[in-house]
Amino acid sequence: MTWKTLDDMQIAGKTVLTRVDINVPVEEGRVTDATRIERIVPTIRDILAKGGKPVLLAHFGRPKGKVVPEMSLRVTLPALEEKLGQPVAFRETPTRAEIDALPAGTVVLLENTRFSPKEETNDPEMAQALAALGDVYCNDAFSAAHRAHASTTGVAHHLPACAGRQMQAELSALEAALGDPARPVAAVVGGAKVSTKLDLLGNLVGRVDHLIIGGGMANTFLAAQGIDVGKSLAEHEMAATARTILKKAEGVGCTVHLPTDIVVARDFAANAASETLPVDACPADAMILDAGPDTVAALKEVFATCKTLVWNGPLGAFEITPFDAATNAAANAAADLTAEGKLVSVAGGGDTVSALNKAGAADRFSYISTAGGAFLEWMEGKTLPGVAALEG
Repeated sequence: MTWKTLDDMQIAGKTVLTRVDINVPVEEGRVTDATRIERIVPTIRDILAKGGKPVLLAHFGRPKGKVVPEMSLRVTLPALEEKLGQPVAFRETPTRAEIDALPAGTVVLLENTRFSPKEETNDPEMAQALAALGDVYCNDAFSAAHRAHASTTGVAHHLPACAGRQMQAELSALEAALGDPARPVAAVVGGAKVSTKLDLLGNLVGRVDHLIIGGGMANTFLAAQGIDVGKSLAEHEMAATARTILKKAEGVGCTVHLPTDIVVARDFAANAASETLPVDACPADAMILDAGPDTVAALKEVFATCKTLVWNGPLGAFEITPFDAATNAAANAAADLTAEGKLVSVAGGGDTVSALNKAGAADRFSYISTAGGAFLEWMEGKTLPGVAALEG
């Protein structure tokens, strides 16, 4: 990788335009989860410590190019000031002279970049206007790196550009997981639908040694092999695609792992009556809601032989008991191996983060990405505009 970090930049006495993600949940005018704000603190403190003046660029919600008062970033100020331990100056449309007039050590937050219709079109005029406010550009918003917007890519072409600490950690983790990983590599891909993860599966088959498919997706693959999945969630119209993926995997030496035993129920409800059966014994009136203990035991053996693990999606209906058992057990097995220094484990995606937190395993993974779409597109092998703009 050829992107620069804050360590490569001369920022003493300079204004550093810093793209961050503080698109946090808000209820009744206050931030209810400040995780994203906490994650940008190291970058802001580093810039201050190096003598720079951080000017934060961020979006909030989807105002679609219009000024929507309830989507003003002003609502994030109390949480931002609390996490930083210092006041933050809020400015809507400042001039460079106004920013320069603020004392050294000031942190500045600009208004929602998406209030301008020029942001999401990556308008050159907006990119130049933003660039005129600073001397250096720092992108610390990997979660927005899959968007080619004025504040994520356009401005990077006008100023010396680098990755912030969170972006640096994310890119380093992903490079370790899929760019140049220690082998063997395993990938867990779960979730409801094959159709939403075709690009992901297609890319991973050629890059990992073991592909573990779980959740509703596994049902589609089982059905494609002629196994009756009863009333389970499955995309039967994707059968040919599933068989193509299996054939491609076989051709490149990637072992695909599907459930060998299943947990079924007649009702999709917490603590519904359930039974564990061989994979080919699903009753016609039942649904497969989780992988069984034999499947989990086999996955633990796979993990133990691997050096790198990438995880996206649960193995079953993890939201409800007892259909969270496979996800919980497998996640903790991976977490234990990571804690022992035997496995590099990188996970991401909304359901994944929730599932690993619920399992109590997240803190022992090497890296948990909260980037959602950007994480998925990286795993799909796509070029992320916000990352590409930093290279040079």
